[in-house]
Amino acid sequence: MGDFILTEHIPEKAVLVGVITQHQDELQAREYLDELAFLAETAGAETCGRFLQKIDVPNPKTFVGSGKIEEIKTFITEREIGLVIFDDELSPSQLRNVERILECKILDRSNLILDIFAKRARTSHAKTQVELAQYQYLLPRLTRMWTHLERQKGGIGMRGPGETQIETDRRIIQQKIALLKEKLKAIDKQMSIQRSNRGQLVRVALVGYTNVGKSTLMNLLSKSEVFAENKLFATLDTTVRKVVIDNLPFLLSDTVGFIRKLPTMLVESFKSTLDEVREADLLLHVVDISHPNFEEHYNIVNETLAEIDGTDKPTIVVFNKIDALRFFPKDEFDLEEDEDKVYSLDELKKMWVSRIEDKCVFISASKKENIDELRQITYEEVKKIFEVRYPYNNFLY
Repeated sequence: MGDFILTEHIPEKAVLVGVITQHQDELQAREYLDELAFLAETAGAETCGRFLQKIDVPNPKTFVGSGKIEEIKTFITEREIGLVIFDDELSPSQLRNVERILECKILDRSNLILDIFAKRARTSHAKTQVELAQYQYLLPRLTRMWTHLERQKGGIGMRGPGETQIETDRRIIQQKIALLKEKLKAIDKQMSIQRSNRGQLVRVALVGYTNVGKSTLMNLLSKSEVFAENKLFATLDTTVRKVVIDNLPFLLSDTVGFIRKLPTMLVESFKSTLDEVREADLLLHVVDISHPNFEEHYNIVNETLAEIDGTDKPTIVVFNKIDALRFFPKDEFDLEEDEDKVYSLDELKKMWVSRIEDKCVFISASKKENIDELRQITYEEVKKIFEVRYPYNNFLY
C-alpha cells in the first residue's frame, strides 16, 4: 500500500479592485475593500494586492480605466495571480472585456457572496435557495468567455452550477430556474406548516449584520450548540430553539446575516428564511459595537428589514462585543468640537439611549458580560406580548 500524503489547502491568490466615486468616498471605498478581503478569506482566498481608482462613474467597458486595467494586468502577471475580485457587480459585457484583457478568473462581489453561500449551504432548503440564485446570476452571463476554465477548474466562484453548466444554453437554465422555484414553494409550504405547528409561543428573532455574534448569543440564551465562527455567513439556515427565562417560555430563531451590496437574487431567494423575521413578535437586533462602521451596519439592517416589512415590531438593540471595543475618533457625533475626541462606553450608551426609540443593552456574548441585563429586558418584553396574547394565563410566570 502506498503512503498517504496530507497536503494543506493552498489558498488562491487574489487581487481586489474598487472605485472611489461621487457616491462612495475614499474612506468608504477602503472600508468596503476591507470587507471584500474578509469575504475573500471566508471563500478561501488570500489577498495579495488592492487597487482603488477615483472615477466619476465606472467605465462601462472595463469598470476601471484603461490605464488602471493595464496596471492590474502587470501586477497579476508578475506575481502569477489567477483571481481578480471587483467590489461591485460587473455587467456581462464588463465581465467579458475584463476577462479577455486580464486572462484570469474574474469575480465580482455578487459572485463571491454566492460562492460563500454555496460553500455554507447545508440543508436542502439552503442549497435550493443558493442554486436558484446562482442560475439567476448566470443567466444573463451565458455569453461569457469560459476558455480559461479549462486550466482553472474548481476553486472560488466555480462551485455549484458555475462548473457543471458551462456549456448549457439559456432554455435549460430557465427550465432549471422554474423547477427550483417550484421546489422552493414546496419547501416553504412545509416550513410554514412547521411554524404554525409551534403553537402560540411568543417568537423572538435575532437579526443583524453578518458576523456580529448572533449565533454565539443564540448558544448563550438557549444553552445549545449552534455553529458559530469568526467568518462571514457562518450559518445560512434559520435555527429555532425554545428558551425559558424565569418560567416564561418563548421561541428564539437565528437568521442569516445581512450585508451591504447583497446580491438582489439572494435577497429574493432567501425571502422565506426571513419569514422568521416577518412572523416574529420581538426582534433582537445585534450590533457589533467594536466595528468602526457599526452605525452603517445598523442602518443597513434596518433598511433590509423595511424591505421585508419587518420593522413594525418591538425591538431590543443588543450592542455586542463591548470587550473588543477600541475607542475610535468622533465621526458624525456632533457633541464636541475636538476632532480627536474618543468615546468611552458610558458616553456611547448615553448617546444611543437618547438617539433611538428601541430599548438597548450593551453586552459581550463571548465573554458573557452583562447577559443578565439582556435576559431581564428580553423577559420583560416577552412578558408584555404574552400578557396581551394570554390575559388569563399570567400564572405561568
